[in-house]
Amino acid sequence: MLTKQDLCSMALLKLGEQPLTSLNADTASAQLARTLYDTTIDALLSGHPWRFATSGFIIEKNQDDEFVIPENVLRILRCSGHICGNKIFTNENNAKLLAITRVAPESFPSYFVSLAATKLAMEFCVPLTGSQQTMRMLISLYESEFQTAKFIDSTTDANPVVEQFSLINSRF
Repeated sequence: MLTKQDLCSMALLKLGEQPLTSLNADTASAQLARTLYDTTIDALLSGHPWRFATSGFIIEKNQDDEFVIPENVLRILRCSGHICGNKIFTNENNAKLLAITRVAPESFPSYFVSLAATKLAMEFCVPLTGSQQTMRMLISLYESEFQTAKFIDSTTDANPVVEQFSLINSRF
């Protein structure tokens, strides 16, 4: 099962650094991992409508008679109402959302694991190595991995089969 520590260790290995023994260690790399992991991964998940991170929600009103967006939602792709802050305003009995949500590392598909490790390596690079050349190499690798990951993600779902459709049936 993949963990935050595993992803951060993969990022450090891409930089030629030693892997983490613990996220709570008193080292510069562990401190960077603790500080940058969550925001980096949230930004990476938010940056594209990844199928593995997309969820549908039907939200009921809370005790204050409001529709509140769940905390694990990073980006809303579609909404049945008007969004203001962390609330949805609609005249309906419930609010419907299609959203990108936080996903635990153990649920990341393999194509995203490599991309996440490279993105983390980019974030760790300058503070740990100070090397602009390594940073440029990581940026190039990230751009290539990002395109590949988007392609794999977009082609993962099979095309739906149309079983009963009058126009198709009339042709046969």
